[in-house]
Amino acid sequence: MAQRSWDSVATGVAALDRILPSGGLQRGRLSAWLPAAGAAALLRAACQHTVEQGERAVWIDAAGLATGTAWRTGPVLVRPAGPLAALRATEMLTRSGGFALVVLDGLEPEGPEMVRLSRAAHEGGTALLLLTRVTSMATLRMSSRTLVKRYDWRRSRSAGADDVRQVQIEVEARAAGWRARAELALPVRHDDLRLALDSARPDRRGARR
Repeated sequence: MAQRSWDSVATGVAALDRILPSGGLQRGRLSAWLPAAGAAALLRAACQHTVEQGERAVWIDAAGLATGTAWRTGPVLVRPAGPLAALRATEMLTRSGGFALVVLDGLEPEGPEMVRLSRAAHEGGTALLLLTRVTSMATLRMSSRTLVKRYDWRRSRSAGADDVRQVQIEVEARAAGWRARAELALPVRHDDLRLALDSARPDRRGARR
């Protein structure tokens, strides 16, 4: 119940929080972010920051994409068995009020489902954010795009393919009577362990000839 007295959940990314109407993701409201480059990375950072601030965050992975070392411990990770289970888990955890931030990834809810999720966010006082193209019932609508010409590249010493060291993205936030943009630089971390000596060739160990 103490969470209801707080207006928003800060993402921990200063440039992003500055363009949000309440300095973060609004509690008791449903927000939508169009799936695009940088969206998942920023929201994972927001979940991690929420936990570091002493609250709970949960990521509901309906598409099974949050795997391997790309997922850091701290926020709760839920992998539902299917779309219906994902919706039920999102509604239940959001309405419970036990989580400051709930993120649903990999699902495109329909109109009635968005209404139920919006009500659950209001009743639980939870900041609910959906990575989806469906924006109906969303109080805050966000989008992001890459600024390819401003990427920071690391040149290969072995005359192989260059690697991206840092990407530049533009984030836009829209709400009633509010519209703002920010440019963010995101470092690129490669989680895959390459075993092939030549970086241009895939690792085929264990593959059948």
